[in-house]
Amino acid sequence: MNIEIKENGTWFHGSNQRFTMLKKGSTITQWKALAEAFSHQPSSLSYEDNGIINHNGTEHGYLYVIDEPIVVGTDIYPHPRTTMDQNAEFLTARDLKVKLVSKLMV
Repeated sequence: MNIEIKENGTWFHGSNQRFTMLKKGSTITQWKALAEAFSHQPSSLSYEDNGIINHNGTEHGYLYVIDEPIVVGTDIYPHPRTTMDQNAEFLTARDLKVKLVSKLMV
């Protein structure tokens, strides 16, 4: 699957916890549905070439957006051990402010 990063695009993080600051080393993505899926804390997650995501997560989650400017290569970098396609997952190089977007039911 081809995932294109938009320079000024929105970055998402999914979690089952509430907070206002995302810690250094956390995973973020511009693929909203992927962040939503990860918010449910699955032990198994896969996706099809058409973008349909399958997972076994059972927890309610929260969807966040990064609430400050991000520079790829400085503030975030590609996840070095991802099993997903290029540009699916990035890691944060510093703590980042986040804004809660929604609560996600399983």
